[in-house]
Amino acid sequence: MGGGTVGRNVLTRARGHHVRDSHSGALCLKPMDTPRVSRINPARSDPDQADASSGAAPDLAGLLARIAQQDQSAFAEFYAQTSRRVYGLARRVLIDPELSEDTTQEVYLQVWNMADRFNAEAGSPMAWLMTLAHRRAVDRVRSEQSSTDREARYGAAMQVKDHDDVVDTVTQRLEAEAVVRCLETLTGTQQESVRLAYYGGLTYREVAEKLGVAVPTIKSRIRDGLIRLKTCLGVN
Repeated sequence: MGGGTVGRNVLTRARGHHVRDSHSGALCLKPMDTPRVSRINPARSDPDQADASSGAAPDLAGLLARIAQQDQSAFAEFYAQTSRRVYGLARRVLIDPELSEDTTQEVYLQVWNMADRFNAEAGSPMAWLMTLAHRRAVDRVRSEQSSTDREARYGAAMQVKDHDDVVDTVTQRLEAEAVVRCLETLTGTQQESVRLAYYGGLTYREVAEKLGVAVPTIKSRIRDGLIRLKTCLGVN
């Protein structure tokens, strides 16, 4: 079983309540929701505050050392003591509650897999944890922005009008006054169709629906009209 799968299983247990299996004596955990600020016991959530029952601050460094040895009970305790702060930071960066919950889970998977990398000489356990959380939240912001940018580029690329190469050639070469003059050489139906398509920005289908005419008829009118415009404007 991969480290990621093991970490997710441990995290699921850490997010639960401890109960004993009366048959096997094994430690079981009842799942609960990802901790939000309003759901966590403040006395157990903020490691900067003294423990209400013992008067002593939690030994996070000791818990990390045990987590590095794959101690699940230490991981559950570490999670209970710190998850409020991690979720709060993620929420401030990401705003979105669901993204914040996902990011919080990812941070604790990192803790499970990287606890042996904690260096007490470089800073406190909480500082190390919050650095992981901030980096993960920022990475998620960048990932979401990249996804949004890709969708925007795809959407722009797909918004190509149902026009052909004749349209591109003509529209690139026309000047306003010459267009007005040459449009007058078209038949009434051609003028109407061309104006709706290129001044109104409608597609062939939209022009057809507006005029109550079949799409092939509209295409024929516009194509014939553009050919006459090309001739009038001297476009090869």
